[in-house]
Amino acid sequence: MKSRKLPLLTHRRVWVSVFCLFGAALLSGCANEDLSDLQAFITAEKAKPKGSIEPLPGIKVVEPFIFNPDGLRDPFIPLEQTAEQAEAVAAAGSGIRPDLARPKEELEAFPLDSLRMVGTVSMKDGLWGLIKAGDSTVYRVRVGNYIGKNYGKIIRILGDRIEVMELISDKPGVWREQQASLALAE
Repeated sequence: MKSRKLPLLTHRRVWVSVFCLFGAALLSGCANEDLSDLQAFITAEKAKPKGSIEPLPGIKVVEPFIFNPDGLRDPFIPLEQTAEQAEAVAAAGSGIRPDLARPKEELEAFPLDSLRMVGTVSMKDGLWGLIKAGDSTVYRVRVGNYIGKNYGKIIRILGDRIEVMELISDKPGVWREQQASLALAE
């Protein structure tokens, strides 16, 4: 006896009709018209006493403030100091101040945190430091050179770091020294 193959379309029709019969059987279980449990729940919820709503908090009345700028300094106009006042402020400081008359060095154009120590070079006149700046140029420096935007002066060059003394202005005419260093970048 030869087996006969059914065409593919017939197989699909069989599966579609099996699926439809299965779906109809599932849906026939949902045909219950008895809604008594739902009605009982709704009746029980409606019978519960209603809660009270808390009243809104009272509104606080803020008294208006009238600003009167008469007799006060305009904050958008710079203060004018006389030469005597400027000297008094400078005298109040520790006497430390940057030398503004000297010419600026190349590395003073870069903030100190943008500079990286990349090595040292030992020459007959001492140890020189190699610093890479933000423009990717490597500069050779020695003790006494100035670097950074805060009038930093190199005070010591070691194999693993360059020590710098910066001048920081806390208020006009008053300067203080702050030590910083550039560590050798790996």
